[in-house]
Amino acid sequence: MADRYLSFTGTAPGRFLTRRLGLPRPAPLERGAFSGGLLHLTAGKTDLDLAPVLARTGLTPRPGPGDAGRPAAVVLDATGVRDVDALAEVHAALHPVVRSVATSGRVLVLGARPDPADHHQAAVQQALEGFTRSLGKEIGRGRTVNLVRLTDAHAAESTLRFLLSPASAYVSGQVVEVGTADGTPAPDDWDLPLAGRTALVTGAARGIGAAVAETLAGQGAQVVVLDVPRAEDEARRAAERLGGTALALDITAADAGERIAAAVPGGIDVLIHNAGITRDRRLVNMDAERWSSVLDVNLASVLRTTDALLAAGAVNRGGRIVATASIAGLAGNSGQTNYGASKAGIVGLVRALAPRALAEHGVTVNAVAPGFIETRMTAAVPLLIREAGRRMNSLAQGGLPADVAETTAWLAHPASGAVNGQVVRVCGQSLLGA
Repeated sequence: MADRYLSFTGTAPGRFLTRRLGLPRPAPLERGAFSGGLLHLTAGKTDLDLAPVLARTGLTPRPGPGDAGRPAAVVLDATGVRDVDALAEVHAALHPVVRSVATSGRVLVLGARPDPADHHQAAVQQALEGFTRSLGKEIGRGRTVNLVRLTDAHAAESTLRFLLSPASAYVSGQVVEVGTADGTPAPDDWDLPLAGRTALVTGAARGIGAAVAETLAGQGAQVVVLDVPRAEDEARRAAERLGGTALALDITAADAGERIAAAVPGGIDVLIHNAGITRDRRLVNMDAERWSSVLDVNLASVLRTTDALLAAGAVNRGGRIVATASIAGLAGNSGQTNYGASKAGIVGLVRALAPRALAEHGVTVNAVAPGFIETRMTAAVPLLIREAGRRMNSLAQGGLPADVAETTAWLAHPASGAVNGQVVRVCGQSLLGA
């Protein structure tokens, strides 16, 4: 469903009324290509070798803040900030330039992991999180602000490319930790990083799952479109369109993992747990079937199939597992105790399994947590609730299935082996729980 308010605010009367009444003024998000330069700033003393990686983002480095024109992106290296005096350099670096960032532009702050042995460093590095989240809520004009904690620029290349590109249009106010690379070589072709790899997406016949399957196929993957038997025709049509294969399967079946492994004899390189349902009621009105059906589809099936596929060696080394959580699992939502519990369970799964899966199987485990995404399901939501969902985020609009798909593709990237155990919200920095 079209966002008529967003369209209206782009007109002269809309600009006048929203300015006079103090209403949200969302800017259309750039999801195509950036034009403009990249401004690289530092705060504190740093040894991070960023220049070669930033040069490969496709954005032209700018000489400095005084250069003419609006930068498409600003990268502030604050990894060397270790005390409050150095933290002041963050303000000094960004204060003069933040207003000049282009509409739908990017501000990316790079930090270090807080050091438990140095409480001064830990304090100011944690301060960067409050800084970036706050700046994200005030910067406006479709611009995003994120924080990446890293030690090696090259291990973070896929992350920097993603967060400095239009693909991250609906990701803001996030903190991503990047560890050391897992040894998987960077792809020969960054436009087709999944060439020669097999990706299986559950719940892929429609909605967000279909967008994920399409994005992965566009990056070269051979996609297996998995959905329930009653959606088999849709799944087959989607698979044919993408040059993939369809698999009609009830993901809650006890033997689902074994059947998936048998259907993909060459193994899975990318496993996307997207299938999910809602059965909303307040707890006082929720019967046992509504509770158990949501928990079985959204959480239990993910646990069972993941365990089975890892145990069988059906997820190839260097593989990626990406599960779909939700901001409802992070912040809660009235009428969704079952759904919120299931999606919070996905977060727990990711955090606990990620280090073990990497150590034992060479596989990373991450999650995306969508906010208000424009789908057929949200189009059926009552108008006032739908408008609240759209406006209650820093970008003041709903996201698109493609936004979730692009974030999933970044986590599925062969060069994202240093990103593990992360839960990344795709919510425009929703005001709920942010």
